[in-house]
Order: sequence, then C-alpha cells, then structure tokens
Amino acid sequence: MSTPPRPGMESLTLILLSRPDNPPDLPEAESDAIQEAHLAFLDQQRANGVMGAAGPFRDQDDQTLRGLCVYRVGIEEARQYAAQDPAVQAGILIAEPLTWWFREGEIQLG
Repeated sequence: MSTPPRPGMESLTLILLSRPDNPPDLPEAESDAIQEAHLAFLDQQRANGVMGAAGPFRDQDDQTLRGLCVYRVGIEEARQYAAQDPAVQAGILIAEPLTWWFREGEIQLG
C-alpha cells in the first residue's frame, strides 16, 4: 500500500470499470448471463466485506466509462478481486485499480 500524501489521511482502492476498444461480440443471452454474474459477483464482494460500494455511471461524456467499485482492501488485493469479475474475465469490462487518498473520516461506507 502506498504511503499517505500527508498525515491524517486514509485510503480506499477504486476500480474504474471501462469498456474495451474491441469488446467481444456476444449473443444477447450470453451478454445478459454475464451481466447477471457480474452483479452477483459484486453482491458477493459486498457480503464478504471487501467492497464498500459499486455502481454504474450515467450522464458521462466518455461512454467507455461504465462504473466504479470501492474496495476496502489494498490495491493488489483489489486487483485480484477485480480479475475474478465475470465481466472482466469475458473481456466486456476492463478493471483499472487506483488508490484514492482523502482526509480521515470524510468517507463512511455502510
């Protein structure tokens, strides 16, 4: 885990989900099944306590940006979880991890 930019800060790992330049062309039924598996995967990560929040983007200028996952674990562990996401494994989404620093106590995840 990286070191805080200054004292009194804490971090979360963000996984930015985006659509690749050349996503696979899948039948609708297969795409729907992968989406359901993706949502079930996110629910399981929440239930396991490693993810604090996740959801899709709307109204963004860059339509390749699809969503965000907020993990309570370090970047390497979050990278490993994201690689297990069925949509990432199918090549429908790309998972880009980053560490986000903020003032201690500013963010409360349920």
